Amino acid sequence: MSAFSAIDGDEKEIDQDDFTPGIEPQATWCPGCGDFSVLKALKQAMPEVGRTPEETMLVTGIGCSSKLNSYFDSYGYHSIHGRSLPIARAAKLANPGLEVIAAGGDGDGYGIGGNHFMHTARENHDITYIVFNNEIFGLTKGQTSPTSPKGHKSKTQPHGSAKDPVRPLTLSLASGASYIARTAAVNPRQAKEVLIEAIEHDGFAHVDFLTQCPTWNKDAKEYVPYTDVQEDDEFDFDTSNRAEVAEVMYEAESRLWEGEVLTGRFYHDEKRPSYSEEKQQIEEAPEDPLAERYFDEDAEWERSVEDIRQDHT
Repeated sequence: MSAFSAIDGDEKEIDQDDFTPGIEPQATWCPGCGDFSVLKALKQAMPEVGRTPEETMLVTGIGCSSKLNSYFDSYGYHSIHGRSLPIARAAKLANPGLEVIAAGGDGDGYGIGGNHFMHTARENHDITYIVFNNEIFGLTKGQTSPTSPKGHKSKTQPHGSAKDPVRPLTLSLASGASYIARTAAVNPRQAKEVLIEAIEHDGFAHVDFLTQCPTWNKDAKEYVPYTDVQEDDEFDFDTSNRAEVAEVMYEAESRLWEGEVLTGRFYHDEKRPSYSEEKQQIEEAPEDPLAERYFDEDAEWERSVEDIRQDHT
């Protein structure tokens, strides 16, 4: 018996409305915020993936973007700033059958949580990470973020930022993510398709989701016009070739600061095993998921509470 069959043994038809909570169904982001598009695309993607709310966990950090799991009905965990990924990793390791999605903003993911981002990608945990990238700290009222372009003026940099911004796609590739894409709130069709691919991918899937902030970052406008790198003849590259991908990523990140938005699927490695698979291969991870033992009366636990107390008292 699996953790899911213990909850509901019958298959049922999945609708995107199943992911709309009854308590707080209407999001309260600012009018025109790109975060609405992420929520819509995620709700549309889940039925295509074939996951129910009971089979899904959404872990968020701190920020406007991290209110996502208040408006998305599934198992959820609202963590502290920059700490969504270690919690998402733990949930996936305990219950590999759970569809685990982590989400947060550019400050949360590329700044405060940058160390977790790098090592989660390096270890290739089988989770999806959606980063709402609006190039600003929005919830705390408009401070410069790791992706704010050089020269951008804000409350914390009134004379303009003197630093080059983080290149999130390049950082993700160098760290070891096995699926990397960029989409934008103004391209809902592509956003839905990218999220479906990311969630279905076995390994760490990183989606840099450009979300305009009309309140605190008017310089970024709405990230239009955009160009899909898969549909434009200028970009002919193999998404599995790291050298070719690195060049296109660098171009995409440079052009964004010049006002041209390049979106699409940049990297996809289908052969690399996930963290859990590698651990099982060297016999450092159990074949039976920890979560499923709760539903197996005959399961033998390696370490009980009594054993732990005895070791530490």
